[in-house]
Amino acid sequence: MLGKNMALLTDLYELTMMQGYFKNGDKNKIAVFDMFYRKNPYNGSYAIIAGLDQVIQYINNLHFSKEDILYLNSLGIFETDFLDYLSNFKFTGSIWSVPEGSIIFPQEPIVKVIGPIIEAQLIETALLNIVNFQSLIATKASRVCFAAQGDEVMEFGARRAQGQDASVYGARAAIIGGCSGTSNVLAGKLFDVPVKGTNAHSWVMRFSDELSAFQKFTDVYSKNFTLISDTYDTLKSGIPNAIHVFNALKKKGIHPNFYGVRLDSGDLTYLSKEARDMFDRAGFSDASIIGSSDLDEFSITSLKSQGAEITHWAVGTSLITSKGCSSFGGVYKLSAIQESGEIFSPKIKISEDLEKATYPGNKKIFRIYDKKNGLICADLICLENEYFREDRDIVAVNPLNNNEKIELSFKDFNIKEQLIEIFCKGEKSYISPSVWEIREFCQKELKTLNFENRRLTNSQKIPVLISEKLYTNKELLLSQK
Repeated sequence: MLGKNMALLTDLYELTMMQGYFKNGDKNKIAVFDMFYRKNPYNGSYAIIAGLDQVIQYINNLHFSKEDILYLNSLGIFETDFLDYLSNFKFTGSIWSVPEGSIIFPQEPIVKVIGPIIEAQLIETALLNIVNFQSLIATKASRVCFAAQGDEVMEFGARRAQGQDASVYGARAAIIGGCSGTSNVLAGKLFDVPVKGTNAHSWVMRFSDELSAFQKFTDVYSKNFTLISDTYDTLKSGIPNAIHVFNALKKKGIHPNFYGVRLDSGDLTYLSKEARDMFDRAGFSDASIIGSSDLDEFSITSLKSQGAEITHWAVGTSLITSKGCSSFGGVYKLSAIQESGEIFSPKIKISEDLEKATYPGNKKIFRIYDKKNGLICADLICLENEYFREDRDIVAVNPLNNNEKIELSFKDFNIKEQLIEIFCKGEKSYISPSVWEIREFCQKELKTLNFENRRLTNSQKIPVLISEKLYTNKELLLSQK
């Protein structure tokens, strides 16, 4: 999708609503839309936003080609004057977002769009498509890396991804979430991230015996190699043959920068312990042991608790397909509109399901940190025109705890505004960091969570509070419906 015009990457109803705004004379009405999500994936306590750079590229390339207009005309539902408008379409609105790689929480606006309603409506589907998928994979990757307890984790999922874009952008998101590299060469080229790999069983099966296969491989890659050790028998054949090759290189005076074996089947705890012992006794204590075989955060946790001697983890299917959570669940909702002048009228969506009710108005987010340890205590959603003075406590409402009122003092907490401007009146106002820089930022963000927030089961949720003013406005709108 990089560099391509994706104007038709949208649901039909976005276009039919756009024509409705156009015909009703509403197309220039300025509206505020919020993207947010309702529940943390994997029943965790946080998520990680990813995909912002692709949103920027989408907006920069957004236009309707002649072929697009001809196709829309063929549907028989769009009138000539509206199609003429689309043929000259350009996004002129403004967009704010939390920085890519940030920790995010439910219900808060992670992307905010302000612009003519006809333009803001169009970008809904593409924005959700891009951010939902990459945020899901980045969050999954952070969980897998947490389970690995500092060991290197590599993303190996290209062949199991649901399509080409998923393999490429899933690899990007996995790096942001903490992976050290990817097997996907195209992703490596596009995003300038490390590409890593071993070899397959087919290489070993190509030769008359396993030892010959190992020797031929290290003849080509003597400085950096990993040998797959389970084609026939890991402990009786694979590891002894690997040691034989290691010794042959040592006699030649060759000292690899990285070398080892990959275990792809069987009891990984038992096999890795035995392999480690065999390597150590042979004088190769620095040989790496890579574990693969349908791993996820829970199997890695179990293997670590059993004392598995695995130094690197290659995670494929469960990471790239987000095992345990099939979708991120981000939504895009109208929250305010300029009815007259520059005053925004708040809008609210009401539902019998309280989780689906929205927060009205033009909003922003503050993150609240404990001054003692720098950890996140809460997030605060408030209205755009609200400001807080250090000589006064902040009074907030906890909507998930019977609207309990909470007082926050600046002597105990630091606060930081989260949304940054990405586009201003249609022009990009933000320079995207590299993927590796986003990864490093994400690692710093994750350090602002405590262990209880990051644990894989029964994680402690961080409250998302709302200001008194926002709470009052919401209750007022609810009483009028």
